[in-house]
Amino acid sequence: MTQTPKQNFEEEEKRDSVENMKGRTTPLQSKYWHPTAQSNLKNTESFNLYSHPVQFNGKNNNPKSRKVKPISCFASENTNQPILKESKPPLVVVGSANADIYVEIDRLPKEGETISAKTGQTLAGGKGANQAVCGGKLDYPTFFVGQVGEDAHGKLITEALESGGVCVDHLTTVSNAPTGNAVVMLQSDGENSIIIVGGANMSCWPEELSYEDLEIVRSAGIVLLQREIPDFVNIQVAKAARNAGVPVILDAGGADSPIPLELLRCVEIFSPNETELARITKMPTGNFEQISNAVEQCYDLGVNQVLVKLGANGSALFTKGEEPLRQPIIKAAKVIDTTGAGDTFTAAFAVALVEGKSKEECLRFAAAAASLFSLKTWSFLLSSPCTKKIRVSQVDELKFWTLDFHKEDSGGALVNFGK
Repeated sequence: MTQTPKQNFEEEEKRDSVENMKGRTTPLQSKYWHPTAQSNLKNTESFNLYSHPVQFNGKNNNPKSRKVKPISCFASENTNQPILKESKPPLVVVGSANADIYVEIDRLPKEGETISAKTGQTLAGGKGANQAVCGGKLDYPTFFVGQVGEDAHGKLITEALESGGVCVDHLTTVSNAPTGNAVVMLQSDGENSIIIVGGANMSCWPEELSYEDLEIVRSAGIVLLQREIPDFVNIQVAKAARNAGVPVILDAGGADSPIPLELLRCVEIFSPNETELARITKMPTGNFEQISNAVEQCYDLGVNQVLVKLGANGSALFTKGEEPLRQPIIKAAKVIDTTGAGDTFTAAFAVALVEGKSKEECLRFAAAAASLFSLKTWSFLLSSPCTKKIRVSQVDELKFWTLDFHKEDSGGALVNFGK
């Protein structure tokens, strides 16, 4: 029998992406997990999120997986053919979504010590979902591929993604695992420490991603990945993107396990911070020369571009065979909270890149976005759902940016790098 193009593709993708996945397992979930009640959710009678069950290609440990209904701003009646705003190739983020439990403290507790928190609250977060909402708030068509559980946290995250302008056609709800969560300990100086529980981010993924999920990856202008979901999922996505000529940015944040070479070789830009770079290469990163030497080792692993986030020292983009591009931070008057600033940086860089800006412009824009977010004057991530769009105007080429918030889009490019 003659195979259809779809069947041909699936056979090719299966050979390319799944052959090395056999025998992989995902962490078991704790039976002691209990969802935290949310007080800021909509009435459940009016919060109808779910559609009919979806069958995945290949084996699926959770036959009751369900997909969230498409939101009308992006999806057509045929969910395989999304209508992209202004026909732009979308930003597609495949990654994690967490319910973040924030506690504000003066300092971290010592071993065996109990301290009191000033405040505590549960907000939507996760590196993948944060990056997706950043893209949505920049008014760029953005899709999120991920998983949440059948619990209040899953509803909280879905609502926040939708409020951020993200298409959630490819957000799957699973019944056999809770929504991922994290404990964020925010100190008085703005620094934070985070503990992550994988939940649905790490469990119940199908051995083979669905044709529909991989099709949106192949139609993307750029794809963002992180390491808060299983490596075998990232590998499938990265291979599908590479075969379609779609650039992939891999954020090194998440698991501290070795990164598979199979994944790195499909990545256009690898983006660690200096701590992650030191851990991955087992080399010191205390100064720029040491960072440059560590990046050379990344080249040996098959990566040709490395975007290093350097905290207070800004960022640097290394391209094999070229001089590195350095970008200092754009200082905020007062750092309130750095949680999510790295996700802001990565996503803003990706949006500027897919818009065709130069690498120098991408770095400046990303630095400005991260700085404004740390001030919390730019509240566009999941912790502060806001339906307003953001217009960024460059007042001074390197050091000073302003924001105008508009209730409705007045047309034209929302990101303007001209004077």
